[in-house]
Amino acid sequence: MATQLTTDLTGKVALVTGSASGIGRDIAETYAKAGAAVGIADINPDAAQATVDTIKAAGGKAVAIAMDVTNEDAVNAGVDKLVQEFGGIDILVSNAGIQIINPIDQFSYADWKKMIAIHLDGAFLTTKAALKYMYQNDKVGTVIYMGSVHSHEASALKAPYVSAKHALLGLARVLAKEGAAHNVRSYVVCPGFVKTPLVEKQIPEQAKEKGISEEEVVKNVMLGQTVDGEFTTTDDIAQLTLFLTAFPTNAMTGQSFIASHGWFMK
Repeated sequence: MATQLTTDLTGKVALVTGSASGIGRDIAETYAKAGAAVGIADINPDAAQATVDTIKAAGGKAVAIAMDVTNEDAVNAGVDKLVQEFGGIDILVSNAGIQIINPIDQFSYADWKKMIAIHLDGAFLTTKAALKYMYQNDKVGTVIYMGSVHSHEASALKAPYVSAKHALLGLARVLAKEGAAHNVRSYVVCPGFVKTPLVEKQIPEQAKEKGISEEEVVKNVMLGQTVDGEFTTTDDIAQLTLFLTAFPTNAMTGQSFIASHGWFMK
């Protein structure tokens, strides 16, 4: 008899990085509504606590975790805090990220390293820390990396971002093979442009860099390749992430899932 998909996460414990705002916050709140206890990991502790307060006010369980995902000690301490608070970790969503745009010939090495550290090193460090506990009892574990359409496609001015997002595909595929023996699955969620503060910040930056209006950036650069001229929403990504977390078999482990209103089709 086939195992039925259920989005009830009661009894599960999740860590979501970069979850004090944007996509991460929506994922964390969606998991909490589904019954999971959630660690709100963010470099901004006050914003993390505000998210926790919102979740608790709605009847959910959450704890704020101050975390710089590029700092191994901070990552390990944050995961340990989550496990001490809720007894384990079943789900990791590696979502923390920033954006810096510049052409390659003008990109500072310091900014390159900063981008790679947050997007790729952070994914590795949080994965390693979570696996320490996920591997202990071989319960089903889920690791989701927040990729991008730029995990599959390139755009000008985003060399480190595109490089890091491509690399997440490789990390997820290796984890799918290594983690299978311990019932750990991995996925990469690849949004198109989602109108978060991170994306809104890019609009004037790209307008200046390209010498076009902000309206042209939105219409032609960000949404020009979509089928309907619409932004992907944070809820779109949260619901996709919930679906993957709840999926009951290994059938899709190691795969990437693109949500981009048809911008990129694979």
